[in-house]
Amino acid sequence: MTPQTAHHLTQDQARRIAVHAALLADERPRDLLDTARRLTMLPLDQTRAVAPAAELVLWSRLGHSHRPGDLDDAIDSQQIVEVAGHWRSIDDVALHRAEMAAWPTPGPWKEWHHRLHDWVAANEAARRDVLERLRQEGPSPISALPDTCVVPWRSSGWNDGKSTRMLVNQLVQRGEVAVAGRSDRERTYDLAERVYPDTAVPSLAEAEAELDRRRLRAFGIARAGAVYQQGDPVGSGEAGEPAVVEGVRGRWRVDPEALDALDRPAPARTELLAPFDVLLHDRKRMDDLLGFDYTLEMYKPREKRRWGYYALPVLRGDLLVGKVDASADHEAGELLLHAVHEDEPFDDDTRSAVESAVADLASRLGLTVAEAPHGG
Repeated sequence: MTPQTAHHLTQDQARRIAVHAALLADERPRDLLDTARRLTMLPLDQTRAVAPAAELVLWSRLGHSHRPGDLDDAIDSQQIVEVAGHWRSIDDVALHRAEMAAWPTPGPWKEWHHRLHDWVAANEAARRDVLERLRQEGPSPISALPDTCVVPWRSSGWNDGKSTRMLVNQLVQRGEVAVAGRSDRERTYDLAERVYPDTAVPSLAEAEAELDRRRLRAFGIARAGAVYQQGDPVGSGEAGEPAVVEGVRGRWRVDPEALDALDRPAPARTELLAPFDVLLHDRKRMDDLLGFDYTLEMYKPREKRRWGYYALPVLRGDLLVGKVDASADHEAGELLLHAVHEDEPFDDDTRSAVESAVADLASRLGLTVAEAPHGG
């Protein structure tokens, strides 16, 4: 097979491709479900410092056509389901079920895979008890499921005493149990056959290739090969076409359809993004390709934070230009604006656009903006 000629891109071109692919160009999508399918995932993070991350993702794409409650309705109707660590379209579940069928891993087993397999096997009776309870009772939280594990889960301490939770996690990863929804923010579980659609599951090779293709479509340009970030795939495999980015090391793949972005003008929108936005999902790509310095600091002591507890990245056109440190105080009816961090000094137009974006976010939350410079 003749090697493909690589596309040679400047970093500015690569960044524009990424922004357009992430549905952050001027033409907004109109449908929540289509947006979720195109992005391949919505973040699960439920931190309410400002708003749940998935809501921020949808607002930044759909604008005012995304109404409060739309996502909850899609989750309640199981059009959006929790799979593989993210909210995803129900239409993509079959692809992930192919990976579930290869539990505990589709690749070579390591020692911990053998330990995990043996632990589940040793608790076979408990597995049957959980499945039977779900079969009889329907969607249930962990607290309603029987704890009949004969071999307890042992770890460094974080999950000790949580054998049922850890067993159910494995049954979810095996495709026997599924997250059915949430009740008071607590997950409920049911038999996978009652949550997932009864559709044909492709072979593992077909599923992995299609997931790579869809991920590359959402990223526009991505690192080549099997690349993972904390166990989550962020690479494109060998989907798309090879690319070289001027001044950036590594192998890249580009979605050929995304190259159309190079013939379009730079976006004019200014958006406040979720810390877990698809555009920023691969942190190494964010740093290397998008040139953005950002770390979520909610787990850092206050005195060590540079940008704030839950700072929102600022996208101005196709440039990431800063962070907005804000928090929602629903009791007071205020969006507290602690700081606006400018990566480079803002001009008047940029400053005005960011102020408008903050005011727009407050309006969507039913709040008013209040300066609170000593928060964070």
